Amino acid sequence: SSRPLKKGEDPMCKEHEDERINIYCVTCEVPTCSMCKVFGAHKDCEVAPLQTIFQGQKTELNNCISMLVAGNDRIQTIISQLEDSCQSTEENSEAAKRELCARFDALAALLEEKKAELLQRIAQEQADKTAFIQSLICQYKEQLEKSSRLVETAIQAAEETGGAAFLMGTNTSMLSLPRIVEASKGGRLDKIEQGYESMDAFSVSLDHLTEAVHALDFDPAEEDEEYFDGEEEEVEE
Repeated sequence: SSRPLKKGEDPMCKEHEDERINIYCVTCEVPTCSMCKVFGAHKDCEVAPLQTIFQGQKTELNNCISMLVAGNDRIQTIISQLEDSCQSTEENSEAAKRELCARFDALAALLEEKKAELLQRIAQEQADKTAFIQSLICQYKEQLEKSSRLVETAIQAAEETGGAAFLMGTNTSMLSLPRIVEASKGGRLDKIEQGYESMDAFSVSLDHLTEAVHALDFDPAEEDEEYFDGEEEEVEE
């Protein structure tokens, strides 16, 4: 029937327009009318009172609705827990990143401090050695200057042709033969040892630190806490 039904009103049978649908065909699982059971398509089928089937299925449907609502509530609770876990994961990750950066920054600062200390020691050694070498250079330059003046004076004396004048000149304190002989042997100034300029003693091996850095890793994490009891929630569609 194309006529709209009121709530609770039984529809009319399409095969028998004057008959209301008032029984239920259990075999075909469809509602039908009495005429269909007596003369129609369901005469050989098992039927039951429509109200009995209606009450049974309505009770079952209400139970299913209650189960679905309860299941939806559980699902919503799980969703809320998962969303909280997601937020907590993000917050904990940011905290872990900050802590890791702080530790590496502290280690980098310590390495920079140690590097500055070792550089200062190298610079001090350089300054000490350079100062000593410069002092030797000054001493040798002074000796060279004195020796050069002595050579000039000795050459002038050697050019003297008169014996008396020559002997009188070489007997002076400036050109005394013992002094010239001593000067010709070279000075007795300090010298630096072979390899004095080497800075090999300040070589630092960082292999063990490099290996330690490569071996850096997170501590073994404890097993994640079980948020669920492991039972699968059955959701009926």
